[in-house]
Amino acid sequence: MAIEYLGLSEIKGPFVIVEGVQGAAYDEVVTITVDKKESKRGRIVEITDDRAVVQVFETTENLSLHNTHTRLTGHPMDMSLSLDILGRTFNGVGEPLDGLGDIAAECRRDVNGKPMNPVARVYPRNYIRTGISAIDGLTTLIRGQKLPIFSGNGLPHDQLAVQIVKQASLGESGKASGSDEKFAVVFAAMGIKYDVAEYFRRVFEESGVADHVVMYLNLANDPVVERLITPKVALTAAEYLAFEKNMHILVILTDITSYAEALREISSGKGEIPSRKGYPGYLYSDFATIYERAGILEGITGSVTQIPILTMPNDDITHPIPDLTGYITEGQIVLDRGLHGQGIYPPIHILPSLSRLMKDGIGEGYTRADHQDVANQLFSSYAKVGEARALASVIGEDELSEEDKKYLRFGAALEQEFIGQRLDENRSVTETLETGWRLLRILPKEELDRIDNRIMNKYYEGQS
Repeated sequence: MAIEYLGLSEIKGPFVIVEGVQGAAYDEVVTITVDKKESKRGRIVEITDDRAVVQVFETTENLSLHNTHTRLTGHPMDMSLSLDILGRTFNGVGEPLDGLGDIAAECRRDVNGKPMNPVARVYPRNYIRTGISAIDGLTTLIRGQKLPIFSGNGLPHDQLAVQIVKQASLGESGKASGSDEKFAVVFAAMGIKYDVAEYFRRVFEESGVADHVVMYLNLANDPVVERLITPKVALTAAEYLAFEKNMHILVILTDITSYAEALREISSGKGEIPSRKGYPGYLYSDFATIYERAGILEGITGSVTQIPILTMPNDDITHPIPDLTGYITEGQIVLDRGLHGQGIYPPIHILPSLSRLMKDGIGEGYTRADHQDVANQLFSSYAKVGEARALASVIGEDELSEEDKKYLRFGAALEQEFIGQRLDENRSVTETLETGWRLLRILPKEELDRIDNRIMNKYYEGQS
């Protein structure tokens, strides 16, 4: 039975305090009625004896200590789910934004999710093709992986996210070939401007991919509290589609920095003691509750794969947000301001980028037998490009050896032709690998020391 309490004891920013409560639970949803007319929702974020602190989803405008009725619902926040969510657009708490009405619910699920039993987890295998060479070739995204994109203010992470949504698929070769596996994308944006939200919606509709995309949009002028719910709502939808409908789901979360700043603001409002850069001390564990909802479960065909996108404040990769994210996730894709300044898109800096699970989802039976060797050689050779450029800046390019000059040519070609590609260019893995071989032929054969002789004999000789 729901219990209702009259009045409030305190209002502080987005929080209200109710005293005399009985049987309240952490994360329980409450309904606040104002003057018997307006209704607001909130959730309990702190309980001390008979005193409950409620976080209000909407603003606390019009609230006073005497004009409210607070009702405890007896359950945490949940959401309606069915296959009808595909192709729909919702706000940050799962309410429709597209004017198509409410979802005819097949079930309701707690947005906080349930922890995955580590014993039931299946090791990620096979890959998701993005059509972007720097990702597919060098930092391959594996099903069930969490692979963040580290960006910066002004870098084209929004365009990259859109391109991934438009092009992502289960691959054109290996075990995925000819299969009837179902694939969809859950796209969640937090704290974005209205014109950016319209850009996402318009591009997805115009490109014809909207029917297999579920969008959750939290705008910059929406309540800050809603920003903390958005990734949980999106991941709950992803888990439903993956683990109950056996679909392979790619979740894109942008921007995790907006989420962390909302968490800092709410923590400060609660009077909690801050940690590094003013963020709460539980930022790491809070991130883990989001990132660890990616994976594959034993006995279930579907999977949840995550690409969180975050903007590094001042391009500082040691900032708490990218730093803690890197501890939890399985690698990172780093965008570079220098490459962006040269007009290269996507400006992915391949040397600090890494996919720790890549080796287990590529190669023969997945992509192509030479994939790992080509990636290793491209990384190794590009590292030497940096050395040649540093030497050229000291003694001049004309004084370099012929070998170093070839490395300079290789570096420029790699950035322009392998890393760089058009916004609408969707490359197959075969095209990516062939491009890699074409660029490696710029270098002397004896310099390619990361490639097995059998693979070298098969692929090195060919059309330049």
